[in-house]
Amino acid sequence: MSDMRFVGFGRRGAICAALSCLLGFGGFYGHAQAGKTDSKAEVESVLKGLGQSRGLGPVAISPDGTLLAFVERGKGGSQVELAPMSDLSHTTRVTATKKEDGACGESMVAWSPDSQRLAFVGNCAGSGQDKQEKQDNVYVAKIGGDAAHGKPKIEVERVTEAKGEVGTPEFSPDGTKIAFLYVENATRSAGALAAMKPWAGVIGEDGIEIQRVAVVDANAHAVAPQQATPARLHAYEFGWSPDSKALAYVAAEPPGENNWWVAKLYTQVLGSETKAIFAPAEVSGPMHGLQIAVPRWSPDGRSIAFIGGLMSDQGSTGGDVWLIPSEGGEARDLTPGRKTSVAWISWAGEHKLFLSEHAGGNSQLAVMDPSNGEVSAPVYSVPASLGDGRMSMSLSATKDDSTFVFNASSLEHPSEIYAAKVGGQTATSLAGLQQLTHLNDGVQPIWGKSESLSWQNEGLDVQGWLLQPAHYDPAKRYGLIVLVHGGPAAAAQSAWGGRGSLSATAFSALGYFVLEPNPRGSYGQGEAFTAANRKDFGYGDLRDIVKGVDTVLAKYPIDPGRVGITGWSYGGFMTMFAVTQTNRFKAAVAGAGISNWQSYYGENSIDQWMTPYFGASVYKEPAVYAKSSAINYIDKIKTPTLVVVGDRDGECPAPQSFEFWHALRDEGVPTRLVVYPNEGHGFVNPDHRTDVLVRALDWFAEYMPAK
Repeated sequence: MSDMRFVGFGRRGAICAALSCLLGFGGFYGHAQAGKTDSKAEVESVLKGLGQSRGLGPVAISPDGTLLAFVERGKGGSQVELAPMSDLSHTTRVTATKKEDGACGESMVAWSPDSQRLAFVGNCAGSGQDKQEKQDNVYVAKIGGDAAHGKPKIEVERVTEAKGEVGTPEFSPDGTKIAFLYVENATRSAGALAAMKPWAGVIGEDGIEIQRVAVVDANAHAVAPQQATPARLHAYEFGWSPDSKALAYVAAEPPGENNWWVAKLYTQVLGSETKAIFAPAEVSGPMHGLQIAVPRWSPDGRSIAFIGGLMSDQGSTGGDVWLIPSEGGEARDLTPGRKTSVAWISWAGEHKLFLSEHAGGNSQLAVMDPSNGEVSAPVYSVPASLGDGRMSMSLSATKDDSTFVFNASSLEHPSEIYAAKVGGQTATSLAGLQQLTHLNDGVQPIWGKSESLSWQNEGLDVQGWLLQPAHYDPAKRYGLIVLVHGGPAAAAQSAWGGRGSLSATAFSALGYFVLEPNPRGSYGQGEAFTAANRKDFGYGDLRDIVKGVDTVLAKYPIDPGRVGITGWSYGGFMTMFAVTQTNRFKAAVAGAGISNWQSYYGENSIDQWMTPYFGASVYKEPAVYAKSSAINYIDKIKTPTLVVVGDRDGECPAPQSFEFWHALRDEGVPTRLVVYPNEGHGFVNPDHRTDVLVRALDWFAEYMPAK
């Protein structure tokens, strides 16, 4: 599982009571109690180096191609900037936040079709507007003056008076309306990363928050959002019909956190009843029981394209491209057998679809003719991580689809805004794209060089990223840390800076080789590859990883006695399971892992995700779950293992970590459990993130000492 999942405690008796004891007496200690305070100072210095670049958020090019809007992030929050494409060094802030307002945020930019208005989400008290305490609203900036030459006249209007969570505004094709996702009266951030609320009331019925599509007049002033989709459906993604009269959206009955895996595709004329036109659970064939995302209406309104495939997390999208009549009917796979994972799509006329996709370790933009499924040479295929900030690998394009704009970074290059021109030769590196900003010129990585590695295992092509240690000396011998990504339907990509509490770049900066493999189950090699770990968690994917380790050891001066493994979420599970299957790893750090799929099924609130992978519920097929449960092989473990988790993790409940640690302790294996208070699946407290990394490095240093 990755960072987009919601799980809850089901068993709150003795296990949770024991966890409370851990929190009170042994759970989280300041690092002074962990010892090795010198390593903490070293880690803090490295983390400061990882964050030396200027941050960029969502970006959008105006449909006429003359203006660029982007979000710049800093210590004071985030703000929308406007720049002419003819002179991107001349930027204008869209709003002017007063100093006394403190840190605030603006994000999620979207242009009107006529390029004269810019919608965004923000909680800043702009000039001449009433201040609201950190409540996001939809704003519209009217862009006048000579903006194309750096002399804009900007008037900002707060369009909504929202009370809840607001996201992803999108103008209707005629420019008269703005639709956005809205959780009215939200009491916590949506999704799996945020810390869970304490359980209370009727579980699964009380306190459920429903995300719907709301619509507002684009010229409104501080009006309450009007919900467009029904209260009985939790909406995840949406798209406008070309006539601006209807929506297509992916939705499921609440609770939304659990039911995305059984979501349906709906259409709805505004003000009318909704209509389900595709239900994966009700069809036969390759889409049966799988997941759908990114619905996009064809320009003639007759069809809707969407991405369908095996996906472990809402928001982490990958699969084939499917086409269905907008009135309903049989869906057709446009990319069967394609050796990529499509993450985002966009129409360009009736006979062209742009596909933003994972391709091996690269990010790729391809062009397909939906009438015959033919795909032409990619616009680009680059070893980088990129997107415009709306959805996974989404891009911003001009109206004529001649130019695509996005943020991009790699392990070699910090984040900047780039443009890709359609019609030229395929760009194979960031240098082959048009770099639009230079905010991070001169910033150099503090970690070692990176490379994309490929190897074959059991007839499969496997790819991964290898980081050399900083200041690499081939005459020396080094340790290797294997960092397994979450998901499993996800992919490790080349991207700048540190990501999460366990950071490949930090490990590299502190003297380790780091391998980030994309084993079977990952995106990037096609649907068959993504589905190759079904009913086989921890077996084929582990063999792919071990073969990758062998590949690295054969090429570089690494001490085989100093190979460790770590990961978060699904990577935490793989860490727990790997040390029950092999003694190759001399130390392990399991972050927010899953040790017992059988008990996990009953503890979590998102059991719907498991059926596509295990084939049936644990009550119908317990042997499949038992087969991949580390707890059933606990007597095989010899590897010292550190276990870390948040006490309010909804995605991978803390009892899973407790159960694993308890078993290792009984078996006499060196272990330690650290439970962090008030943390969910994604840690928000920077001191906790630092502490996790410090403890991990101390653990590897203790059990994989340099010789």
